[in-house]
Amino acid sequence: MTDLILFWHRRDLRITDNIGLATAFEKSRKIAGVFCLDPNILNGADIAPARVKYMLGCLAELQENYAKIGSQLFILFDEPTQAIARLATALQAKFVYWNLDIEPYSQDRDKAVREALKEQGIAVETFWDQLLHFPGEICSNTGNPYTVYTPFWKNWIRQTKAEPVPGLEQAISLSKEEQERAKNAGVVALPTLKDLGLSWDNPLMLEPGESAARSQLEEFSDRTIYDYDEQRNFPAIPGTSLLSAALKFGVIGIRTVWNSTLNAAEQCRSDETRKGVQTWQQELAWREFYQQALYHFPELATGPYREAWKDFPWENNEELFQAWCEGQTGYPIVDAAMRQMNETGWMHNRCRMIVASFLTKDLIINWQWGEQYFMQKLYDGDLAANNGGWQWSASSGMDPKPLRIFNPATQTQKFDPEGDYIREWVPELRSLETETLISGKILPLERKSCGYPTPIVNHNEQQRRFKALYQQQKALTEM
Repeated sequence: MTDLILFWHRRDLRITDNIGLATAFEKSRKIAGVFCLDPNILNGADIAPARVKYMLGCLAELQENYAKIGSQLFILFDEPTQAIARLATALQAKFVYWNLDIEPYSQDRDKAVREALKEQGIAVETFWDQLLHFPGEICSNTGNPYTVYTPFWKNWIRQTKAEPVPGLEQAISLSKEEQERAKNAGVVALPTLKDLGLSWDNPLMLEPGESAARSQLEEFSDRTIYDYDEQRNFPAIPGTSLLSAALKFGVIGIRTVWNSTLNAAEQCRSDETRKGVQTWQQELAWREFYQQALYHFPELATGPYREAWKDFPWENNEELFQAWCEGQTGYPIVDAAMRQMNETGWMHNRCRMIVASFLTKDLIINWQWGEQYFMQKLYDGDLAANNGGWQWSASSGMDPKPLRIFNPATQTQKFDPEGDYIREWVPELRSLETETLISGKILPLERKSCGYPTPIVNHNEQQRRFKALYQQQKALTEM
């Protein structure tokens, strides 16, 4: 068959191990890709310039990869509900294929696009691609979605995982006349970050795109994964995969990632290395747990899961929040983490938990303020993972342990015992003795001479205050 199939890319910016794209190519070798820059997303309050810069880099490589196989990736900058149908109609496409997403906005948008295409007589085929197990596949014995991670993991790990699917090969190119029709239907050149009214001048930690993601996966799977269980919590050590942005935008297939863990497991010769691989697999399961939670409980996107938190008496001090955002709290580990994110668009996962606990339990500020600030900065910002992580840290989400408070000094002593991470991101404290630095007991005169602020709150006092507020709120909800 040589009917044109239009493939709508969203969170799958790759031509290999892409279920929807591979299925389309099986049906017709005349295939073209399209990506729609959605003003509803780009103009949102949670947009991060670093994330858009990474995405544009991924799209640039995806265009090159389409060109290599003799096809095209078209770029639209318009409302998808009109733009996709307009392009498909202009190209006389018989089908539009895409991979599904779990986010509430995406599902509403896709429904509208499907209706618009139906009106034009264009068939739609959709697939699950970004998860190893699609929503509803991993359920409890009663058929309900899991709301606790551990039983989800035990079920999830027992299930057979799909193999990677083939990538695209030589396609049938669109004619010059068809390409001209596409241009008249709204296709534009890939814009720059500046064209979109955004700015991010700092370098990204990792090169965007499919080839860079594959190289990163290979490097991680060859070495780092074996020590992952021991080293993943130490922010001064390069002990994590750094694949979060690649998975967010789907520049690498999740089946490819899973296969790499199986290959690594075969190379293990000790319990320690096997533990490293399994802990990484558990992180992949956490990713799917949060995505399936958001799919089944879309209200998580706008509020807490736990009843006690829906009317929690947050104090929401704007000055304290600003100090937290700027990394000027007077707590070195918190400030190091916030400055890392502000400067690089990324933060170590252990530090994400520390600063989230500090915002909610020490500053008594609504977790949703922090959730949005993270999304405004992180180049790997993902609604399900970010929301799940924040609700876990705030104790408002799906977790059998309802109250968890991190002590910044204790966290520092455990996970930055030499103060290397703090010294990198809070340079004014580099000259301090390590014992002083990691204890947080920096004398006022030392703070003044370093130009470092006094603590904006007292952790012990705020911990007691938060617990009292929590117990009061809990009692009210149980009445």
